[in-house]
Amino acid sequence: MTDLFASLSTLCLATVMALAPAAALARTSDRSKPMDIDAGSSDYSMDDSRPTTLSGGVIITQGTLDIRSNQAVIHSSGGDPVRAVLTGSPVKLKQELDDGKAMDAVASKVDYDLKSEIVVFTGGVNIRQPSGSIAGERVIYNMKTGQVQGGGEDAGRVKIRILPKNSQGGG
Repeated sequence: MTDLFASLSTLCLATVMALAPAAALARTSDRSKPMDIDAGSSDYSMDDSRPTTLSGGVIITQGTLDIRSNQAVIHSSGGDPVRAVLTGSPVKLKQELDDGKAMDAVASKVDYDLKSEIVVFTGGVNIRQPSGSIAGERVIYNMKTGQVQGGGEDAGRVKIRILPKNSQGGG
C-alpha cells in the first residue's frame, strides 16, 4: 500500500506543478500535509505485473489540493511509479496558490509520465489561474523545460487568455 501512496503523492505533485507557472507555484506547504484518498473501489497489485487502479468516484485531497476523477491508474516499474493516468467526466483539479489565489483545471484525461516528466491533458482541457487561462483539446506540459504546447494538427485549436497584471491583483 505504501507504493500506492507514493504513486499518488507523486502524481498530485506533478499534476499541480504542471498547472502552475514558475511565478505562481501551487501551495508548496501542501506537499507536507497528509494525503487522503477516497474511492468506490481499488485493485492494488503488490508487484509491477499490473497497475494499481482506483475507481468509482476517486477523490484525492492533500492540503488545498483537491482532485476528482472517475478513475486513477498508476503503473510501476521496480516498485516506483512511472505513469499515472486520471480519467473522468471530466477530471477536476483545484488548488490554492502560494499567494492565496485559486487555480483549477478540467480535462477528460490527465496522463503523467514520471520518467520524461511530461503531463498530457486531453479532452475539453481548461486550465485557469489568476494570470490567465489555456483551453483546447490537448495541452502538453514538459516539467523539465517548462514548455507548454497546445492544439496542433489533430488536436484542434488552442485558446489562451493572458490577463493584464492590474486585473490579477499583482499591480
